[in-house]
Amino acid sequence: MIDKRLVPVSGLKKEPFSGSHHGMRYFLNGDDGKNSTTFTAWIYPEPWCFEQTPEEEKESAVFPLSDEGIEQAMIWLEERFKTEKERWDKALQGMMRTIANSD
Repeated sequence: MIDKRLVPVSGLKKEPFSGSHHGMRYFLNGDDGKNSTTFTAWIYPEPWCFEQTPEEEKESAVFPLSDEGIEQAMIWLEERFKTEKERWDKALQGMMRTIANSD
């Protein structure tokens, strides 16, 4: 789903990392800026950005800010994607309707 080499530990201390995968959006962010020792990973459905998605639609988990923690987060993201595949498929379909109706 996400190549962990694209998410360097030092990068999460400086900037959040976000993206999407077939209807599931994700947002990773160090918990204390340059002093972070942990980071939080959130998942939420398409189509809105992190800030515009209602809190009740977000799910999160905290991981150590290390190579091992990045690996754990990637496993968690993949598990959440597989577990809620129907939810993400529905979100992706809804996103396509949103885009089609915006013309």
